[in-house]
Formats: sequence, C-alpha cells, structure tokens
Amino acid sequence: MKTVFMLMSCCVLYCCSSCSKKKEEKEEKIKLVVTSPWLKDTTVTQEYVAQIHSVQHIELRALEKGYLQKIYVDEGQAVKQGQLMFQIMPVIYQAELKKSQAEANYVGLEYQNTKRLADNNVVSKNELALAQAKFDKANAEVSLAQTHLQFTTVRAPFSGIMDHFQGRLGSLVDEGDLLTTLSDNSKMWVYYNVPEAEYLAYKAHTKASDSPMKVKLMMANNEVFDQAGVVQAIEADFNNETGNIAFRATFPNPNGLLRNGETGSILMTVPLKHALLIPQKATFEILEKKYVYVVDDHKKVHQKEVTIGSEMPDLYVIKDGLAAGDKILLEGIRKVKDGDKIRYDYEDPQKVITHLKVYSE
Repeated sequence: MKTVFMLMSCCVLYCCSSCSKKKEEKEEKIKLVVTSPWLKDTTVTQEYVAQIHSVQHIELRALEKGYLQKIYVDEGQAVKQGQLMFQIMPVIYQAELKKSQAEANYVGLEYQNTKRLADNNVVSKNELALAQAKFDKANAEVSLAQTHLQFTTVRAPFSGIMDHFQGRLGSLVDEGDLLTTLSDNSKMWVYYNVPEAEYLAYKAHTKASDSPMKVKLMMANNEVFDQAGVVQAIEADFNNETGNIAFRATFPNPNGLLRNGETGSILMTVPLKHALLIPQKATFEILEKKYVYVVDDHKKVHQKEVTIGSEMPDLYVIKDGLAAGDKILLEGIRKVKDGDKIRYDYEDPQKVITHLKVYSE
C-alpha cells in the first residue's frame, strides 16, 4: 500500500513538472510587440452637428388687401434686387390717388387766391397760414395715396432665390398675408454647438494666432464642401443644460449648392497640448468600454480600461487610464489573456505612430 502511494506521488509530481514546463515553453514561444503612449502637442479635428441657414432669409408679405392680379416670377427662380414679383389689384388705390390729387389741386387754387389777397393786405396773415396748412395736408394725402398704390406691387428687396408660393393667381390676400420667402444664398451661416473645454481651446488658439479659425463643412452625402468657412460669431451665453455655446461660421456659396435649412457637420481643427496618443489597434472593446493590455515589470499583461478624449485617423487621444511611461501591447491582443506572461520587442511610440497602418489581426 505504501509503495502504491509513493508511486502515485511521483506521478503527480511528474505531471505538475511537465505542465509547468509546457507553460514555460508556451510563454517562451509568445513574443509580441509592445510600445508606449506618445506624449506630444498635436491637433485634432472635431465634428459637430450643424444647421445651415441663408445669410438673409425673409418672408414676403402683402402690404395691402386685394386680389393677387399678377405673378411675375416662378417658384425656385433666382431674382434680382428690385425685380417685380407680385401685383395686387391696384384699382381702388389708383382711385384714391386721383381723388387726393384732385383735392390737392382744388386746395392749391384756394391757397394761391388767398396768397394774392394777403399780398394786397386784403386778408390777414392768419388766413394765409390756414390756407397753407390745408394745402400741405392735401399734398400729404397725395403722398399717402401714392404709397398705398406702391404697396400693391411687391419687389425683391435683395437678390436671392424664391421659395414656393403661398397664394395663387386670383387669390384674395389680406394685409400681412404671406406670399413667399426669399433667400440670399451667396453666403451661408452655419450654426453648431461647442462644449466649454473646446471653446476655451479655440479662444486660446485664436489669441495666439491672432486670426479667425477656418473650418470645413461635411455635407449630408459625407462629402466635404469645396469652400472653407470662417468662425465669425459666438453667442453670448452657454446653455446651462448642455454646457455648450453656439458658434457661427460663414461659408461662401458661389455655385449656390448650399440651401437654407440643410444639415451637415462642421469639421473644426483644434490644438491639443500634451496629448497622449495610442494606436486604435492597441485597444479592444468590452460592453462599450475601451481597454488596453498594460505590461508590468514582470512581463505580465493586465487588462486596463481607458477613457478616450478624442479620435483621430488610426489614433486615440487618451483622457484617462494611461501615463506616458506605460508599456502597452500593440499587436497580438487577441492572443493573450489577463495575467499572461509574454516575451516582447519594444518599439518606439513615435516610430509606431508615424508608420501606423490599420489592419485586422
């Protein structure tokens, strides 16, 4: 019985020794690439959801009541400043003008007669002043009637593009009724919201460079607009609920491609001081969280969560979770698990990032 026990003990020791030896052999065979985060000043392109508006976008409304007698333009048409667009039936206002002109002529004759009498001291100066006042009032009535008549024609206040009609030929329109809208699309105002930290970085950049920041516009088809925009205005207050502040960039629109009401994304390049950069391929995701494998002094890998501050092509800017001197696994993250001991070759982070290519392992 004792002999059997000794034999079993020897077998167990042999098996353990064999397993340990195989594990060491496995560890010796695993040789991977390790690097470190790269600490450097850089720039990052931030993307912001944007609303596109015409530099001028107004409603054209009827200034007088009447029937819409003529429409001289078409929906979607480009019009020039001062171009005739709508005519509201002017008959009543023409009659009022003729009436006021006749009254002004009559009062004018009275004034001339009174003036001759006053010059001959037949009537007093007060009577002449009264006749003058009546004449001035009659002329004012003429001017008012002329204004009402002019309001029956609607002209373009600036050059732009017509929207659809709200009234049709022969429609009865009241004073203030909407006829159409007109947009000046020669320049476009693009609005977007910026977080407080990025606003402060923007202000520091503009103060240092002493020039307005240029931005790009990515349109809804994921193509970048061929004209650069300039940030020209920032709202006065932050939104207390979102912590954002609204920026306005102005884009030239020489070909009229952009229209009022479009959406897109602003691409704004902002500077980052002492940014901690790592390759995207050095990370993996678990339940929507990002992780890397950190290599300790004993050459063992440990899973560690990192917080991404910004994203760049092939790179992540680390906000929290790593230091500049940490060693991270660059290649082979799917070949190891937490606690594995590895052999590795260390590559300089600047060299790694300079020659970085994204690939699938």
